[in-house]
Amino acid sequence: MFEQSRLNLAQWFTLSMGSILVAFAGVLYVWEARERLYFFDQTLYNSSQVIASGVEEITYGEKRRIDLENAPLLGSDAIKLDTNIVFARWYTPEKALLQFMGDIPAPTLKATLGFQTLHGHGSAPQPALRQLTLPVYRDGRMLGYLQVAASLDPVIPPLQQLRLFLGIGLPIALAIIAFTGWLLGGRAMQPIRLAYRRLQQFTADASHELRAPLAAIISNAQLGLMEPTSPTEQADCLKTISEAGESMSTLVGHLLFLARHQGQLPPEAFQPTEVGALLTSIAADYNPRMTAQDLHFEVISLAGTAWVQGEPGLLRQAIANLLDNACRYTPAGGTIRLVGQLQPRWVYVRVEDSGLGIPVEDLPHIFERFYRVDKERSRQAGGFGLGLAIVRQIVELHGGQIKATSQVKQGSQFQIRLPLVASPTD
Repeated sequence: MFEQSRLNLAQWFTLSMGSILVAFAGVLYVWEARERLYFFDQTLYNSSQVIASGVEEITYGEKRRIDLENAPLLGSDAIKLDTNIVFARWYTPEKALLQFMGDIPAPTLKATLGFQTLHGHGSAPQPALRQLTLPVYRDGRMLGYLQVAASLDPVIPPLQQLRLFLGIGLPIALAIIAFTGWLLGGRAMQPIRLAYRRLQQFTADASHELRAPLAAIISNAQLGLMEPTSPTEQADCLKTISEAGESMSTLVGHLLFLARHQGQLPPEAFQPTEVGALLTSIAADYNPRMTAQDLHFEVISLAGTAWVQGEPGLLRQAIANLLDNACRYTPAGGTIRLVGQLQPRWVYVRVEDSGLGIPVEDLPHIFERFYRVDKERSRQAGGFGLGLAIVRQIVELHGGQIKATSQVKQGSQFQIRLPLVASPTD
């Protein structure tokens, strides 16, 4: 599926970029051909004006006739004209040939006025010619028609070289574009492939976690449908069903939270929150639990007030998740600390414990969904591997960061860093 999508992306990229490249090459060639022909025609026209300027009309007896002796290329007394003109011809106003230079022409003028391109001129193979035929006037009187032609060698070979370059370069460029499209398609598909794999893993993990409580509910429900041997047995079945249902409800709640807060929180959800007061409230809630589990609970408050822009309920849940983990994996008699620390631009909240610790190889993965260091131990402790993923998501939603350090059998430390904001009273 992904390879086909990558191929489709590469094909569409090649088609679009190739079309643009071919269109650009066509426009470039047409522009270059027109520019070269335009300058060539200007040069040929200027040469024709020089020739026409040497034509004179004289009176011999009572008749007027054309004198071409001083006309370059046509007359014997004219100055030499440095040009690549192949032939020059002069026709009378009646279009009869009067004088010429070059190949012998037809006795009468048959060409249309203006510029023309001649191919295969003469009996022997010759390069293409550019011909100009124009009437010549002097004081409002037509003297005749001048026809000149020059070889297109200054124009055709460069255009042939340009066509050769484009003919070779375009396929190579298209091949490079196709290869680039294939690489870019792979880069573009990588996040989608990764997201798809995570979705598959997430679905598999969620299904696995739901299978155990569902199996417990079904087996105990079936046992409850039988005639109970004692009220205690029936109560045990109902208790197991209730606990499994609560476990499923907790898991579904975690999954819904992760899905609901996948993007950004709406701006109206944030409000100024004083971190010191929040830590004091959380510590008061957890004191009874710490006492019941025979844990030594220390709270180190902030040295001053620290305001953050956040959603108080989510911040409370993030810190509570860290304290829940600390309580779950710290044996009786251990120590748990809730520390607040104020720094320029940031406020730090740390949860430290003297519990079992986390191996070094597992630390980079502990914030991944459904990741557990010891699955059997986590299941017995009632964890799903989602608590730390939720903590990281909440912290990142508030523009903060979280990191963890730990040593096996010595304890763990989780630190949240949140950006400070100005006090609402300032």
